[in-house]
Amino acid sequence: MQQLFASHKFRRFAIQAGFVIVAILILVSLVLTGQRNIADQGIATGFGFLERTTGWPMNFSVIEVTGRSTYARVLWAGLLNTMLVGFMTLIFATVLGLLLALMRVSTNTVMKLVGATYVEIFRNVPVILQVFFWYAILTHLPSPRAAYAMNDVIFLSNRGLMLPAPMLSASDLWLLAAALAAGTFNLWRARAKPGTGRRWALVLVSYAVLFALLLVTGRAPDAPLVSVPELKGLRYVGGITLKPEFTALLVGLVLFGASYIGEIMRGGLLSVDRGKLEAGRALGLSTFQINRFIRVPLAFRAMLPALSNQYIWLMKATTVGIAIGYPDYFAVVSTSINQSGQTMELLALLMGGFIVINYSIGFVLNTVNERIKLKGRS
Repeated sequence: MQQLFASHKFRRFAIQAGFVIVAILILVSLVLTGQRNIADQGIATGFGFLERTTGWPMNFSVIEVTGRSTYARVLWAGLLNTMLVGFMTLIFATVLGLLLALMRVSTNTVMKLVGATYVEIFRNVPVILQVFFWYAILTHLPSPRAAYAMNDVIFLSNRGLMLPAPMLSASDLWLLAAALAAGTFNLWRARAKPGTGRRWALVLVSYAVLFALLLVTGRAPDAPLVSVPELKGLRYVGGITLKPEFTALLVGLVLFGASYIGEIMRGGLLSVDRGKLEAGRALGLSTFQINRFIRVPLAFRAMLPALSNQYIWLMKATTVGIAIGYPDYFAVVSTSINQSGQTMELLALLMGGFIVINYSIGFVLNTVNERIKLKGRS
C-alpha cells in the first residue's frame, strides 16, 4: 500500500480524480439550489414550453414561421438562420482572404499596397461598427419603386436585395441530390482508375445535362424554372429577397473576417520554401500555376490550425446580428426568454446549439488536418 501511495502516477491520478469529483459536487449543488429557488418562486421548469405557440412572427427565416409556430420551430428557424449566415461568411471570407493573402505576397507594389490598406482598415474597426455601417447604407437606399435595377432581374432597395430564384419542388431537390451523388461517385471512380483521371469534367457535365433534362421534362408546361422579382404595388414579389439585416450582417462579417483570414493565409504562403517556388519558375510555370499547384497546397498545411480557430470565432460572431434585428439563434433565444420566462432551459439550448455547431466545425477541420499533416518516421 505504501508503494502505491508513493507512486507518482497514482498521486497524479488521485489528484485529478479528486478535482473532478469536487467539480461535479459543486455543479450538482448549484443545480439543486437553483431548482429549489425556482420552485419557491412558483416558476415552471422543464422543456414542455417548446410545444406552446410563440405568438410572434420572424421577419426573415429559412423555413416558414408564423405567429402560430411553436417555440421548438422558432428556435430551429433561428438556428438555421445562424448556420446560413455563418457558413456563407466562412465561404466568402475564405475566398476573399485568399485573394488578400496573394496580394500581400505579390511582387506587384500596387497590389501589396491595396492588400495592406484593406487589412489595416477592416481589421482595426470593430465588427459591430462595420455591421452598423452597412445596415445604415442599406436602409437608406431608394424605395422599391425607385430601386436600382440590373437587367430588370436584380433589384436593390431599402427593402433588400431581390434576386431571381429557381423554382424547385421537393421532387426537383431529390433529383438534384441524386444527380450530384451519382456524379460524385462516378468522378471518384474515374479518378481512381489509371488513365481516366482527366475525364472528371466530362462526368460532371454529363450528369448536369441528365439532371437538366429530367428537370425540364418532369415539370408542368406552364411552370417556370426561374422566378424573377416583379414590382407589384409597394413591394417586389417572386424571386428571393435578401433582407437588409441579413445582407448587412453577412457583408460586415465577411469583410472583417477576411482581414484576419488573409493574414493567416499570408503567413502560410510565406512559410513555403522559396526553393520550391524557384523550381516551379525553372520549369516554366506561370505565377498562377505556381500558386495553384505549389504555393497554396503547401501553405494549406501550415495555415489550417489557425484557420480552424478563426472559423469558430466567426461562427460565434454571428450573434452581433441581434444589434440590427437579424433573427439569429441568439436573438430568438433572447426573445423567447422574455416571452416564456424559461431562462435556464433556453440558455441550455443556446449553449448546446453553439457547442454542436462549433464542435462539428472543429471535428471536420481536425480530421482534414490529421489527413494532410506530415507523418513522422518510426
